[in-house]
Amino acid sequence: MGADLTLGIDLGTSGVRAIAIDSEGAVIDQQLVDLPAPAREGARVQQDPELWWQGVEACLLALFQRLDPQRIAALAVDGTSGTVLLCTPDGRPLTPALMYNDSRAQAQVEKIRAHAPADSPCLAASSGLAKLLWLQENYPVPQVARLQHQADWIAGRLDGRFDLSDSNNALKSGYDPIYIEWPRWLAGLGVAPACLPQVLTPGQQRATITPATAQRFGLRPDTRVVAGTTDSTAALIATGAHAVGTAVTSLGSTLVIKVISDHPISDTASGVYSQPFGERWLVGGASNSGGAVLLQHFSREQLQTLSALLDPDTPTGLDYYPLPAKGERFPINDPELSPRLTPRPADDVVFLQALLEGIARIEQQGYQRLHELGAPYTDKVYTLGGGSSNNAWTKIRQRLLGVPVVVSGQQQAAYGGAVLARGDG
Repeated sequence: MGADLTLGIDLGTSGVRAIAIDSEGAVIDQQLVDLPAPAREGARVQQDPELWWQGVEACLLALFQRLDPQRIAALAVDGTSGTVLLCTPDGRPLTPALMYNDSRAQAQVEKIRAHAPADSPCLAASSGLAKLLWLQENYPVPQVARLQHQADWIAGRLDGRFDLSDSNNALKSGYDPIYIEWPRWLAGLGVAPACLPQVLTPGQQRATITPATAQRFGLRPDTRVVAGTTDSTAALIATGAHAVGTAVTSLGSTLVIKVISDHPISDTASGVYSQPFGERWLVGGASNSGGAVLLQHFSREQLQTLSALLDPDTPTGLDYYPLPAKGERFPINDPELSPRLTPRPADDVVFLQALLEGIARIEQQGYQRLHELGAPYTDKVYTLGGGSSNNAWTKIRQRLLGVPVVVSGQQQAAYGGAVLARGDG
């Protein structure tokens, strides 16, 4: 049998997932491997990128015990948006990876503000550009150091190219998707052009895999690696959404909402940004709220048991703003925003429902803010991620959003990556 499958590799907060699909979009096989949690200390959230590669290796080796790797024609990698590191030209990490929700680079935001447009998505401590400046100021990195996003670096481990990125991952590192260039104002911040990757369109071919990669995994030497995207955009691609006005909510460790628009919208004050999506745009934002908050208070088993006891039609009246720690990105861009989780009722069922209501209100406020800024307000929200399987939570969200919430048939960002690799994402 020839190379008739494509592969998507998704690096999430808690694990690596790989999904292989055929030319009709059917899932042929998949594999999940857990990742250790990033190290967190206050505003600092970081991880050794070698842990990602170990997870990818374990995931692919396990998958290819069941699936013939010679059937893979192409693959794409997606990763968490805004997760960056600096490496040597041959890919050796020079710094730890600062994760998507790391917000230590607040002083660097003020430097960016003096040069960047007022609506730049880089004007947040969690942006890739703010983290790049922090890394350059705090590590003795050479002039040849390369900026790599999470998906870039893993793709580079497969094809040997550590000078490439994609327009979605590069957005919050300063790339201008309208003029299709790294803007000149970056030079005023001391960012050397050699540090910045060449930016490709998601789905555009990067290179073929290295001989070492082919030998390690048994892949064909002509296996293509295509430019990937962010995890939330890969998840949206997985739903098959394409029409203007279509909205997608991803309920994973964080809450991400996106609406397909015919024009870009940016608003730094509320953390709204736009990513190119073919001839259209994905307008949205990512909150730090989400499943990670729930897991701080309940185990997965408790969540399943307690969710069956919820009364979604009777609001608790508790006005929570659930965050895992201080700091929010969207619909409020405020690194100093503290979680609001009091008073805590004695009944765990009521407490869980109040948490779910709080996250649902953030989702509703997010869509309302996008609409106020000129994005279409959808008449239906597609949803995916772990939280989409919670029926009580879906009812709470439908009540607050005022529109039907439809669970996507495809739930995994890795599926969207496989669609990208197939060439029709």
